[in-house]
Amino acid sequence: MSKQQEEHFVVTYKEGKMTQRVVLVDRKTGVNYLYVGSGYGGGLSVLLDAEGSPIVTELEE
Repeated sequence: MSKQQEEHFVVTYKEGKMTQRVVLVDRKTGVNYLYVGSGYGGGLSVLLDAEGSPIVTELEE
């Protein structure tokens, strides 16, 4: 896959079968998101640190 065709997000953590918890990292900004899915529903939220700032992960190219 070329650099231009890479996925926008990378999965860094995943657990659960019926209820899934997945941590996604935006490749461009490094911002972490938590996705929780259960049945036909789900939600996505930015992960925040104790001061309320987004958690940012440095990704290697």
